[in-house]
Amino acid sequence: MNAIDFSPYRQQLKCNFSRIEDVFEECIFDALYHLSPQGVERYLEGASLVCKIGRGFEPVLIYLEEIPEMANRLGEEIISEVADAVWRMSRSPNGVAIPHFMQCLPEASRRLCCDEQMRHFIKLIFTMMEATTKSIHGFHSTIPSPGLPQLLQQIPHLLNQLSLEGLKNWIDYGIRNYNNHPERQRDYFSLQSADSKAMLQRERHGTLYVDNERKLDLYLRGLWQLQDHFIPYSLGFDELRKPQPYFDPVGIRLPDLYDDRNGVSGIDRYRALLAHVAAHKRWSSEIFVDNFSPFQRVAIETFEDSRVEYLAMRHFPGLRQLWLKLHPQPDENDCHPEQESCIRHRLAMLSYALLNPQHNYQNPDILSYVEKFHALMANSDSSLQEIANLAVSFIARTRRQQDQAPNVYFKDTEIDYRDDNRHLWIFIEESDDEDYPEQPEKRRVSDDKLEGLPPRHYPEWDYQSKSYKPDWVSLYESMHPSANSADIDTLLAKHAALAKRLKRILDLLKPQYFQRIRYQEEGSDLDLDIAIRSLIDYRCGSQPDPRINMSHIHNGRSIAVTLLLDLSASLKEVPDGCEQSILELSQEAVSLLAWTIDQLGDPFSIVGFHSDTRHNVRFYHLKGFSESWDDNVKGRIAAMDAGFSTRMGAAIRHAAHYLESQQSDKKLLLILTDGEPSDIDINDAQYLIQDTHRAIEEIGAKGIYSHCITLDKKADEYIADIFGPNGYTVVDHVEKLPEKLPLLFTSLTS
Repeated sequence: MNAIDFSPYRQQLKCNFSRIEDVFEECIFDALYHLSPQGVERYLEGASLVCKIGRGFEPVLIYLEEIPEMANRLGEEIISEVADAVWRMSRSPNGVAIPHFMQCLPEASRRLCCDEQMRHFIKLIFTMMEATTKSIHGFHSTIPSPGLPQLLQQIPHLLNQLSLEGLKNWIDYGIRNYNNHPERQRDYFSLQSADSKAMLQRERHGTLYVDNERKLDLYLRGLWQLQDHFIPYSLGFDELRKPQPYFDPVGIRLPDLYDDRNGVSGIDRYRALLAHVAAHKRWSSEIFVDNFSPFQRVAIETFEDSRVEYLAMRHFPGLRQLWLKLHPQPDENDCHPEQESCIRHRLAMLSYALLNPQHNYQNPDILSYVEKFHALMANSDSSLQEIANLAVSFIARTRRQQDQAPNVYFKDTEIDYRDDNRHLWIFIEESDDEDYPEQPEKRRVSDDKLEGLPPRHYPEWDYQSKSYKPDWVSLYESMHPSANSADIDTLLAKHAALAKRLKRILDLLKPQYFQRIRYQEEGSDLDLDIAIRSLIDYRCGSQPDPRINMSHIHNGRSIAVTLLLDLSASLKEVPDGCEQSILELSQEAVSLLAWTIDQLGDPFSIVGFHSDTRHNVRFYHLKGFSESWDDNVKGRIAAMDAGFSTRMGAAIRHAAHYLESQQSDKKLLLILTDGEPSDIDINDAQYLIQDTHRAIEEIGAKGIYSHCITLDKKADEYIADIFGPNGYTVVDHVEKLPEKLPLLFTSLTS
C-alpha cells in the first residue's frame, strides 16, 4: 500500500469531510484491486456526487466501502447507477431514507447476483417511493413516504425469503392496500402487521436460485465438465414478453426461482434445464437463419432440441424420466385444424413422441417422422444440417392453410425447461427476425460462409391468371467476390471536382433541425423559465428544482437506403461514343453514390443480381447495413462483373426483405438497370414486366419507396408500366451516370 501514490485519487474525490482521510487509502486500495482504471474514475465521480447531496458522512462512507465489491460482483455499470439513484433520492422528499438505502445495497447485490436484477430492484424501490409519496401527500409535497425507511431496513430479510418477483408482489400489496394509511403502511413494511406476514408467507415458495448456486455449479462441472457463469432473471418485470432461459458467450440465463411441478422439485427443474443447455453446448452447431421461414425455424428448433436430448440420454438414461415429467403431453384431438393454427400442437406432439417411446399418438405424419428421426440417429450422431432438412420436410408434409391463422393453439405446447435456441442461428443482416432482448454483438457472416446457403423461394405474379405461382423462383445469395480496393480510390480521385460540388450540397442536406429537451440537470443552455421558478422557490424556502438546463438533439433525417444493381450481361457493352463500358461507368457511379450516402450518415446497403432461369437467381451482397464504407466494401465494388439475365421481381422482393427491417422513418430502394426485366426461360415479354410491377406494389404496401434509374433509351415503352409515372429516371447520356446518380439521390432525399 505504501508504494501507491494516493494523492491524485484524493484530488479527484470532491469531498471535504475530515473523517474521509481515515478511510480513504484503504477504500481506494480496495477499488484499485477490484476495478479497472475507468471504473476507479467512475467510482470517485460517484462518491463526489454522493458527497454533494448534503446527508452527512455516512452515505459517503458506505459508498466508498461497499461499491468496489458490488461492482466486482455485478459489473462496473452499477457504480454510476447507484450514485445516480442516491442523487435522485436526494432531490425528492425522501432524502432521509438515503442511509437506509445505501445500507441495504450490499446484501441486495449478494442476493440478486447480476446487474439486471439489481436495476430491477432499484427501480422497484423508486416505484414504491414515488407511489406512496404522491398518493398520500400530493404531487408537490415535502413530506416523505411513510413506509420507505421501514422497507429498506427489511430488505436483507425479505430477499433471503423471496424472489425478486415475490418482493415486487409483496410491495405492490402494501402500496395498494395501505397507501392512504400512513401508520398501517409503516406497520406493513416493517413486518409488524398480520397482513404483512401473511403476504410474506404466500410469496415465500419455490426454490431460490441464489440458495442453490453452488449445487448447480457443481452439477454442471461434475456431470458435463462445463464451467459457465449463471445469470438469473426475474419473471416479474417483463410485461410484453415472458423471458425464457438461454445461453450465449456471457453465460447461462435462468429463472431466479422454480416452483415444484409434477412431482419434480425446484432444484431438479434447474438440473433439467442445465442438462438440456449442456447437451446443446456439446452437440449443437450453427446454421444460417435468413432463408428459412418462421414455420421452418420453429420446426428446426424442435427437432434439434429432441436430437440433443436423444444424444444426452445415451450417456445419462435417467434424464428421460426427468424430462418426461416436465414435458407437456398434448392431446391428439384437442386442436382443430379447420378452426385454428395447429403447428405448435403438431410439433409438441412430435417432441413428446420422440421423448416417450410409449406414446399413444395415431397421427400418421407423427409416426412417420418419429421413425425417420430414429433412423437418422441410428446411423450416427447426425448434424444440425441433417436435422434441419428433416424438419423442413416435416413442415412441407404437414402444413395446412389454417396454420397461418392468427388464433394459434397454445395449450400444452410450452416446454419451459428448454432454452429459446438463439444460439443456433447466424444472421446475414440485422433484422426483426432476431426478436431477442439483450442481444450481444451479432455474429457476422464471413465471405466464405455465405457460400452454400440454401435457396430462398419467392412467388411470381402471373398476370394472365391473376394469381401467384407459389415458391416459383429460387434465389441464391452470397457475398460478392473482392478485388483491389485501391481501384475505387482511384475512381473517386478522378471525380474529385464532382465530390467537392456534392460536399456543398450534402452540407445543406445534413439535419439542421433541433429538438429541445427541457428539464435537464446538465445541458448546453440555461432554461430561463425553470431557472427563475427555481430561484423563487429557493428564496421562499422551498426545495428548488435542479433541472434548470436544456439540451438539443438533431431531429430531421431518418432514411435507410438499398441500392439494387442489375448485373446482367448487357452491362459489358460499350455505348456509342463512350470509351468505357456500362459496367465501368456503373462502378464509378456506385462508388460516388456510396461516398455521398456515407457522408450523410444514412444507413445503406448495396446489392446486385442476375438470373439464369427461375431456378437460379443470383443475389450478391456488396455492402451490408452493418458494414462501414471501407476497403472491404470498395474491394467488392471493384470486382463487380456482369452476366446472364434480369429477373428483377425476386431480387426486389429479397432486397426489400432486408430493407424492411431497418429502424428508419423512410426507406428507399434505388434500382439501377440498363434494360427491361427478361430471362431465357420466358417468351412472353409482359410476364416479367407485370411481375416486377407487382413486386413494386408489394414493397410499397410495406412502406418502402422505390425509384428506378434506367440507362435504356427505349425504356419509355415499358418503364412507366412498372414503376408508375413518377417512379423512374431515364439517363439518356450514359457517360454522365457518375454525376447524375449522386445528384438524383440528393434530390430524392432532400
